[in-house]
Amino acid sequence: MPPVPAVRLLPVWFVIITVADESLGEMYTSMMSVKQAMLSERQLIGSLRTYIDHETQRLEDIKRFYSKVSAFHNGMYNELATALANPLVAFTLIKRLQSEWPNLVYSYEAEENLQALRVGYKQLESSLPKLEDLQGAAQGLMRLQDVYALQVEGLVRGHFQRVSNGNTVDIYKPPVSTPLSGDDCFLVGKVAYDVEDYYHSVQWLEEAVRLFRGMSWSPEHEGTLEDALDHLAFSHFKAGNISSALSLSLELLRRDPSNKRVLQNVEKYEKLLVARPSLSSGSVLKRPSSTYLRTRNAYERLCQTQGSQPKLYENPSLFCDYFTNGSPGLLLQPMKRELVSLQPYVVLFHDFVTAAEAQNIRDCALPGLRRSVVASGVNQTTVDYRISKSAWLKDSAHPTIIKVDRRITLLTGLNVQLPYGEHLQVVNYGIGGHYEPHFDHATSTSSPLYRLSSGNRMATFMIYLSSVEAGGSTAFIYANFSVPVVENSALFWWNLHRNGQGNGDTLHAGCPVLIGDKWVANKWVHEYGQEFQRRCSPDPEE
Repeated sequence: MPPVPAVRLLPVWFVIITVADESLGEMYTSMMSVKQAMLSERQLIGSLRTYIDHETQRLEDIKRFYSKVSAFHNGMYNELATALANPLVAFTLIKRLQSEWPNLVYSYEAEENLQALRVGYKQLESSLPKLEDLQGAAQGLMRLQDVYALQVEGLVRGHFQRVSNGNTVDIYKPPVSTPLSGDDCFLVGKVAYDVEDYYHSVQWLEEAVRLFRGMSWSPEHEGTLEDALDHLAFSHFKAGNISSALSLSLELLRRDPSNKRVLQNVEKYEKLLVARPSLSSGSVLKRPSSTYLRTRNAYERLCQTQGSQPKLYENPSLFCDYFTNGSPGLLLQPMKRELVSLQPYVVLFHDFVTAAEAQNIRDCALPGLRRSVVASGVNQTTVDYRISKSAWLKDSAHPTIIKVDRRITLLTGLNVQLPYGEHLQVVNYGIGGHYEPHFDHATSTSSPLYRLSSGNRMATFMIYLSSVEAGGSTAFIYANFSVPVVENSALFWWNLHRNGQGNGDTLHAGCPVLIGDKWVANKWVHEYGQEFQRRCSPDPEE
């Protein structure tokens, strides 16, 4: 479609006001933090229950007073003069009007009940999600939508579905789910709208409009049908669908005839359609291209398979065995080894840790979890392409850490002690938590990885500390395979060739977690200190 002529339209802005506490933000980047939010809401439910009980009692008292006064007037309707002749009746009338009615009308009880509810909320406010958490959670939903090709209509109904060969299929059926409301959809669409992502805003706001049309407004809702129509109309315009923008704006104008801004937009849309009739046919929504993720298609295809490593019968060079590495410490209890790939060399060690050891590591890491960062030149920074929280554990944190280090050395022969190996990094992923394609080894000499003065990251040992119901696979992009999350198992691969050069085939990603709470632990081993464990070679392919 030809580009839309430049016109000055008046967009709608919808502001959400919140109080932010930076020290406790980024809850959406860790499912453990989200679980803690659930505990906070349970406390709020208790406060709300108390408020309802007090308000119910207050209303019962008001009903009782209403019944008493109504009964008096109904009983005296035909004998009013006779009744008022009785001084007792006259006294009670005057007393009610001078004392009881004011006590009822100007009672502070309702305000006191509401204030008690607000105090309960205030006490928990610092531990509740912030605006950035709402935005991050919405972005997580849109990420899952994109990576797993999910239908927005299905997500709104609580289903994880995509179209395959013209048929709608369930990717996963969670045992517990919930449909989304019109207000839920509006807020997701609003997050996309605010960053001018009209591909997503159109889809989510269309669902918001559909749901708002079939329901009445509730006090807990942030948006309204009028808000959704306004945002959707402008989103369609920016997406090149002028006809839909006009239709929605006319509907909004019928609901709010005095809205001059919308009236101006309607006039602009009508002029555009007269000048360019071809714009009336609409346009196909196009997903925004990625400026930094050149391997997006391969990455998403591997994530959608949810674990697609080569099968043994497809490559006879791959095998499973009981592995000792010639170490006496493994003779009586060899490790179950699965050779996943030869190039790059990737091994999956099954049952590397016990469930109790995995729990110990998670418990130790929990107090220190902070937003994960990536190298940016000589510094480190948070980025949208890595959504998780992480903590670093010294071997003194728990005896389990010492056991894990010793076990890694037995299996690999590598020296994993500082500075030749980094402390154990424990990671907990958030809503749609992921780590887009990256290398573990440094690709620049200015990388902060070199601060240990022990060379580059030679090898990665990644332990799956939990299971997930769906998603979360580890995808090796150029090698064209992915490994699903296998609880208590560990992946091992060499990041560098023997000549010290980075192995490009190790480009890998942590796929977004669709359903579940993903925990991993990473042990990175550096070049220095391994001279006799993994000898150098001039062969660039070795």
